[in-house]
Amino acid sequence: MALQWMILTYVVAAEAALALLLTFPSPKLLKNRFVSLISLILQPTLFIVPFAGFQLLDIYWKNEHRLMCTSYICTAAERDRYEKSVFKTQRNVILCTTACLLYWCIYQICKYHKEIQSLEEVEKRYKNE
Repeated sequence: MALQWMILTYVVAAEAALALLLTFPSPKLLKNRFVSLISLILQPTLFIVPFAGFQLLDIYWKNEHRLMCTSYICTAAERDRYEKSVFKTQRNVILCTTACLLYWCIYQICKYHKEIQSLEEVEKRYKNE
């Protein structure tokens, strides 16, 4: 059960590193090549969005069918286990939303960078004419 959360954790860490590398100032040539490389990587890594969505649906379904421990009959150990599972669920929801949000941010950064490149090319053509 924990394998999908480890995969998602590594993907979020990689996305965060890519987002940081995209936003750091760097020479124009290096930045252009880096953005083009990441743009090529973005399409195959789109799997993370449906994967995270499926995990969110799984969390929702498990939350709806979870045994509640709210009565006075519950022991302290049962109550602790219930609270621990709620905390894990909250952590996993944050992880899924972060994965989708970071993917969207990286996509937008690459998109804006390509738009800036095309505008710079148009400006160069007008200057040369």
